[in-house]
Amino acid sequence: MSKSSRLSKLLYRGDSHFEDMETELVFMEFAPPAAPLAIAPFLPAAKIQWLGAPIGWEGDEPHPVPARSVFVTTQGEYIVIASDGDVRNFPVGSVLLLEDTWGAGHQTSNIGDIDAVALIVSVPDPETSGS
Repeated sequence: MSKSSRLSKLLYRGDSHFEDMETELVFMEFAPPAAPLAIAPFLPAAKIQWLGAPIGWEGDEPHPVPARSVFVTTQGEYIVIASDGDVRNFPVGSVLLLEDTWGAGHQTSNIGDIDAVALIVSVPDPETSGS
């Protein structure tokens, strides 16, 4: 088992762009008396919701994300184009932290042959939460 978790981060610094992040998982008591599990504190959650994009959906007009959010792809696959031109695909199991809440934004499209579904976890801004 991997002792780290990987995710992509889309943020805004003049242009939106991607960064890769890795979080170390540490074994600790989680649900005693069950054996310890690998845990990594991440971010506080403000709201959790589902998002679905039908086959062929295109958000091809550049747009910022409405709130700092973590997207976890649970079905299908989508592509995100950062305003700096970097392109990434997000298939099932991908995790993306979106922080480009202002500025040029990004473009998004469902590139799969089924509806894309993601679990969206809205998280407080670092300035207000200390994250």
